[in-house]
Amino acid sequence: MKICEILTTSRIKVEITSTEKEKVIEELIDLFVDDPDITDIEEVKKSILSREKIMSTGVGKGFAIPHAKSDAVKGIVAAFGKSSHPIEYKALDGEPVNLIFVLVGQQNLVGAHIKLLSRISRMMNKDYFRESLLKAQSPDEVYSIFHEEEKKYFDLT
Repeated sequence: MKICEILTTSRIKVEITSTEKEKVIEELIDLFVDDPDITDIEEVKKSILSREKIMSTGVGKGFAIPHAKSDAVKGIVAAFGKSSHPIEYKALDGEPVNLIFVLVGQQNLVGAHIKLLSRISRMMNKDYFRESLLKAQSPDEVYSIFHEEEKKYFDLT
């Protein structure tokens, strides 16, 4: 499964308006409202926020990947947002975040969920990639950046 198969321009927000961690996550989950792949958006929010309480998904270098498994989704869904202002996220490196990638997978899709988390993390570990995303001005531009970077991976299935 490819990132660009689950991330669409309608699920990309180029300027997050919230400034608090929980509100930022909710703002991005709200991109799934009326999405046919979501059967219960409140359950999706609950799953991600519960997972976040276990351990921060702020992985460092200004990036966070709030994620969860939930049967309130069909398959796997994703959303992405960025902020021009730093968001205090209690990230592992103690730094605020500007880039947030939300990933929610159905309970029985553990393997695909883990592969996607790994792929997103590898991409976000690249300085030039994060910098390109921060400069992007539209959902189409963000999507294109993900699409071009994803082409560099040969193990995509």
